[in-house]
Amino acid sequence: MTARAPTVAAAPAVMRTKGWGDYALLDSGDGRKLERYGPYSVVRPEPQCLWSPRLPQSAWDEADAVFEPADEDEAGRWRFTGKTRESWPLAWDKVKFHGRFTNFRHLAFFPEQAANWEWLSERIRGARTTGGQPRVLNLFGYTGVASLAMAAAGAAVTHVDASKKAVAWARENAELSGLADRPIRWITEDARKYVQREARRGSKYEGVILDPPKYGRGPGGEVWRLFEDLPELARLCGELLSDQASFLVLNAYAERISGAALSGLLAEVLKGRGGTIEWGELALVEDAGDRQIGMSFFARWAT
Repeated sequence: MTARAPTVAAAPAVMRTKGWGDYALLDSGDGRKLERYGPYSVVRPEPQCLWSPRLPQSAWDEADAVFEPADEDEAGRWRFTGKTRESWPLAWDKVKFHGRFTNFRHLAFFPEQAANWEWLSERIRGARTTGGQPRVLNLFGYTGVASLAMAAAGAAVTHVDASKKAVAWARENAELSGLADRPIRWITEDARKYVQREARRGSKYEGVILDPPKYGRGPGGEVWRLFEDLPELARLCGELLSDQASFLVLNAYAERISGAALSGLLAEVLKGRGGTIEWGELALVEDAGDRQIGMSFFARWAT
């Protein structure tokens, strides 16, 4: 039988994340966004917000924390106007995790990824109905919210990140969620080296998540550059998919990338697997419901 190429969506999709109990995009405008993370209101830079804020200035002035950037690479410092904690518990669905004020303007997770967490959880639950426990590889897994969402849905997860601190935080989040006894392997290693070794071993997974940064360094000083290194890593991830694999998700935050480019890469990597490829962007939706901020680009293959 002739191998069938995946069907690529003709038009982009927008995966919209609306607020939930522990997160909300309260307002945005003038190059900033006002968000709520559990008990704290936070102001962070967002150059895409070209419009004007809706809430009165007092709402912004009363924020508990304001991030002041030092350069264009997301580094900077927080200015606190109220009493805040170094970390505090948050939750999404059955997953609990710590919010933290990091030196790179985010709070130890990316709220727009909630649309992906929901989709991944549904894929895992669907796979389990056919029997067995899906094996999933989460590369550049950071603090583990996606890994924990999939573990809660019934997957056996291999979580890989080059940062020892990020993996330690992910383990703490697993304890907080009551998921420390789930089959999760925590790996501190350069993602590219790990995948190369897994390919040589002939390891297989039913799903792969690939969420690389624009630029990074591994624990051994390995350098990661998105545009130079992503094609080869994506190809190796395709080799790791088992015959029963049901998804591969690729996400990127680089300004010069697009969902269309990511879909083209996946179509080449998975050219003999059939299935469908959706592509587009992830967006945060304001509480008022009619303004949204595009945060990252994605392409995802599913059967």
